[in-house]
Amino acid sequence: MPGKHLFEYAVIRVVPKVEREEFFNVGLVLYCKQQRYLQTIFYLDEKKLQVLCPQLDLDEIRNYLIAFGKISQGSKDGGPIARLDLSSRFRWLTATRSTVIQVSKTHVGLCNELDTTTQRLFEQLVL
Repeated sequence: MPGKHLFEYAVIRVVPKVEREEFFNVGLVLYCKQQRYLQTIFYLDEKKLQVLCPQLDLDEIRNYLIAFGKISQGSKDGGPIARLDLSSRFRWLTATRSTVIQVSKTHVGLCNELDTTTQRLFEQLVL
């Protein structure tokens, strides 16, 4: 019987006006060192974002999230950060920053199945 896996995760947020500290959850990044697992998942509700900040450039937000995903996946076209090992990529993605795309503090948990846990957390925290 397989044991539980220790994982870390953070919620990905759009912060349209950094000075106001208002944010909108748009995704999740989950990492498990033991299983060599790093996954990101996004959902960009454009209507809600436009209500929160009508002048927000949605194309720019989409491009940032695509880059975020490429780094997470280690894509060849993801730049130098995407070529780092899983742990380093996760730490870079979850580092504190003052930009339009930010992440929550990192949280930890235990689970049996990483894909199921990623989807469950995404549904609870983003959708």
